[in-house]
Amino acid sequence: MKILITSFLLVLALSAHAQLFLTQTGETSFFSETPLENIAAKNTNTAAIINTAKGEIAIKMAMNQFVFPNKLMQEHFNENYMESDKYPTATFRGKIQETIDFKKDGVYDVSAKGTLEIHGIKQDRIIKGKLTVGKGQIMMESNFNIKLVDHKIDIPTVVFAKIAEVISVKSNWVLMAKK
Repeated sequence: MKILITSFLLVLALSAHAQLFLTQTGETSFFSETPLENIAAKNTNTAAIINTAKGEIAIKMAMNQFVFPNKLMQEHFNENYMESDKYPTATFRGKIQETIDFKKDGVYDVSAKGTLEIHGIKQDRIIKGKLTVGKGQIMMESNFNIKLVDHKIDIPTVVFAKIAEVISVKSNWVLMAKK
């Protein structure tokens, strides 16, 4: 994980005066709701970095770090749907569209425009969220949907009625200043 953070720092540390905020323990969860079955999983090892000088954001998570209440679901997720050996990570790299004064405590509605890569497929996205700046940290929250078809995630017809075509994703991260 240290290599992951180091690579993100190199990407975002474009300015000597940049203030970097980061986490390695961000929480990302998803939920699939169908009449036959609900599926939920959580990843508490999401890495995220914000370069406050440039408003840049980068997020990376290992797909096999999602934990399911049922081990068989977890196995199917990694082997059959996400092909985690072939596509081990999901990433988002983008720029916050609003001008935020990161030196001023407050709650800010934001949107980040960038590239979301899941299952080896890159897609331009605008992801909306909320930043709470205060006490030397930045809290980030977002809720958005992902269409499986947009990332070429195939669901076998035998279980198609048990997995939603659109997955609800939630994130909640607390980023601390890099010293």
